[in-house]
Amino acid sequence: MTSSVYRLDLTTLFCDIDDFWNEYECYCDRPIKRLPYSGKAKQYRSKLSLSEVMTIVVAFHSSGYRTFKDFYVRQVLADWQDDFPNLVSYNRFVELMPWSLFGLVHFLKTRMGQMSGISFVDSTPLEVCHPKRAHAHKTFKPLAVWGKCSVGWYFGFKLHIVINDSGELIALALTPANTDDRKPIREMTKDLLGKLFGDRGYVSQALFEELFERGLTFISKRKKKMKNTLVKLKDKILLRKRAIIESVNDQLKNICQIEHSRHRSRFNFLVNLLAGLIAYSYHPKKPSLQQPNFDRLALPEAIY
Repeated sequence: MTSSVYRLDLTTLFCDIDDFWNEYECYCDRPIKRLPYSGKAKQYRSKLSLSEVMTIVVAFHSSGYRTFKDFYVRQVLADWQDDFPNLVSYNRFVELMPWSLFGLVHFLKTRMGQMSGISFVDSTPLEVCHPKRAHAHKTFKPLAVWGKCSVGWYFGFKLHIVINDSGELIALALTPANTDDRKPIREMTKDLLGKLFGDRGYVSQALFEELFERGLTFISKRKKKMKNTLVKLKDKILLRKRAIIESVNDQLKNICQIEHSRHRSRFNFLVNLLAGLIAYSYHPKKPSLQQPNFDRLALPEAIY
């Protein structure tokens, strides 16, 4: 295990999830209490509650274990019997994980950050298998496709994220690997105002004008064939800080482990992704501009 990983407080995590789900379930048309099934409905319930399943899944992404099986067998079954008295076997828990997908989606919405007026956008590849095994991959067929990033070709999906200047997630989208970065940005930024910083892959005059009309100014480095334009000094400084979103992607992959090539279920792939994003939201030290007195919406010209 990695000793530098931030470990979530189990009690705090469970209380947050359980309070959320107990309140949210009251608004559901039909309470989700039965087990997931295919075909004829089951007449029994799981020993584990939905809140317990969600808690264990999210806790894995801050545990430091590289595989969920090691985490469940060596940590959960060995040390958490008092916290979860109705634990099931590893195989049965894997069958229960898709049951938590609906809850994780809505709980993640409560963990998103607030708009600050300064936002950063980027995408990161999510490989589902080694490129040499792509021709034989069946789990995500035909959803996963070939895509190309700065380090080469990969087979899988692409995660698009928007963060604020405190490193908090405020919008995200999952697309096939060959999706143009500019395609999901309109929907992701529909509620944002202020300034949005991105790389050259988002450069588009039509996109800039559309976002500007909505009160969002997109700023990026110019391409080689583009004409020089005047950019305010404060915007140049903030553009240099765009590396914080690269640090967020690094934490999501290497600490929260949202990417691995051992998926055998499409639903559990989504569960793994959502749980990793939720675990990241609990990190106390996120990459940020570290400017607590920064006037985010209207930066004074005089200080630059």
